[in-house]
Amino acid sequence: MIILILNCRGFSINFHLFDWSKRTVLARGDVDRIDLGDSFISMEVPGRAPYRQDSECPGFGAAVDLLLRSLTHPQVGPLDRVEQIVAVGHRVVHGGERFSCSVPIDATVIEAVRRVEALAPLHIPPNLAGIEGALSLLPHIPHVAVFDTAFHQGMPEHAYLYALPFEWYEKYGIRRYGFHGASHCYAARRGAALLGRSPAACNLVTIHIGNGTSLCAVRNGRSIDTSMGLTPLEGTMMGTRCGSIDPGIPPFIMQADLISPRDLDKILNQRSGTVGITGVRLERPAFLERAADGDPRCLLALEMESFRMKKHLGGYAAALGSLDAVVFSAGAGEGEWLMREKVLDDMELFGIRLDRERNRAARSTDREERISADDSTVAVFVIPTAEEMVYAEEVAALLNGAAEMTTA
Repeated sequence: MIILILNCRGFSINFHLFDWSKRTVLARGDVDRIDLGDSFISMEVPGRAPYRQDSECPGFGAAVDLLLRSLTHPQVGPLDRVEQIVAVGHRVVHGGERFSCSVPIDATVIEAVRRVEALAPLHIPPNLAGIEGALSLLPHIPHVAVFDTAFHQGMPEHAYLYALPFEWYEKYGIRRYGFHGASHCYAARRGAALLGRSPAACNLVTIHIGNGTSLCAVRNGRSIDTSMGLTPLEGTMMGTRCGSIDPGIPPFIMQADLISPRDLDKILNQRSGTVGITGVRLERPAFLERAADGDPRCLLALEMESFRMKKHLGGYAAALGSLDAVVFSAGAGEGEWLMREKVLDDMELFGIRLDRERNRAARSTDREERISADDSTVAVFVIPTAEEMVYAEEVAALLNGAAEMTTA
């Protein structure tokens, strides 16, 4: 059962090819600079040297074509022919209220996703472009949409509703949806496994720290609250997003500076967060290096990030009632010991005691590690995310379900 997973983003596609019958990765890689010029593919196949090929990709259809040609390249690809792929899974950032689970993609699903584009304007267009490109090249196999928001669809009303006129929810679907669902799902499952328990028998807070950051309170394997909301803008401070702010600020600044709603949306999503505080757009390692060198703006941004994350963590510990583990995941969550240390400092009240030496040594992106002290009543883990495994599992489950229905 060979499954292709596509995660289509602004100007790139991240892809994984699985032999799901063996739970092995046949290939992984990225197509970068789509629509920008100087496009290229980079690919890793186990047991072979890394592969890179420059090839112009004027759109996502061309990018999918490039990766399919690379996967079947006689010298570097793991496949003999494209027909070996039995299904394609597509990460879709927002499913609105309609989609609480993964679904086979058809024209109705595409139109439904298009209707929630305003809720994730940076993500939905490339998601749809990748779907349409892959459908045109692989029209005779199932394509499955796996939604970031689906994991959070079981949240109770009191957690997902906003204190706004109720008719806004009824008419426009304004509510908390949450994001990074596959990452939180994977982190919660692995956290439970490291505790030696079933996911249904423990409470965790999972923390996804990447370009976007979100926290999730997971009770008995289910999301009961999460920091992102109607859009990925809400929650804790992020690289370019402001996170939660006083809702009076947008109308105030729109009137004061005569800013249009569209321009303000760009500022809040692309020119706020760490970028807004430091005034410069830096790669994460360069930002941390400047902070370590004493740059006052970078130090301030780091303190703001960790302080807001700590508040969310404490709030979710209270909401869960009892806490068994905290899990850090995704790029910065896995690699940044300083951020983790600042978030967990002085959290003994919640039963969290950090082992500083373990934490500083835990910088791997391919190894699960416990960084809490031996006497900590709450375990703290660093777990490299593997959300693509969740996507593939969802696709395989739908394929197996369809096969069972056919057999029946």
